[in-house]
Amino acid sequence: MSIDVGDMAPDFDLPTNGGNTVKLSEMKGKKVVLFFYPKAMTSGCTKEACGFRDALGDFGGADTVVIGMSKDEVKKLDKFVEKEELTYALASDFEQSTCEAYDVWKEKSMYGKKYMGIERSTFLIDRDGKIASAWRKVKVPGHVEAVLSAAQELS
Repeated sequence: MSIDVGDMAPDFDLPTNGGNTVKLSEMKGKKVVLFFYPKAMTSGCTKEACGFRDALGDFGGADTVVIGMSKDEVKKLDKFVEKEELTYALASDFEQSTCEAYDVWKEKSMYGKKYMGIERSTFLIDRDGKIASAWRKVKVPGHVEAVLSAAQELS
C-alpha cells in the first residue's frame, strides 16, 4: 500500500527516547516532519539526524515538529540522543507497522545481498494530518534544507 501527497497520514502511537510516547493524532494543528532512517548511529543516519537537530530552531519558527523514526529499540535511541545531543523525539517502530503503513519498509540490496529495511524517507504532514510533501530514497546532503523550505511555505 502506497501513500501519496494529499492522503491522510497514518496515525501511530509509539515509544520514544526518554521513556515517552508520541502519537500523531495528538499533533493536529501543527505541521509535522516525520523522517524515517534505517539505523541509529550509522554515518548517514547520524548526518541526517544532526541536520534536523541543527535546523530545529528554524523548524520551530515554522511551527513544525520534527520526529525521527526507525526500528531501533528505545535503549539504542536513548544512546543516540545522548551521543548526538538530539533535542527532538525519536520513535521506535520495532514491529515496523508504521514503516509498513508509510510504505518505507522495502527490499534493499548491499553487496549483492538482499534484505528488508527502511528506505530513507521523509513526510511533511500538514495541520489537518494530511501528507503535504513526501521525499523517498532520500540522499542526505541538502535534504534538511529542502524539507525546511517546504515547511516554511506550508501555511
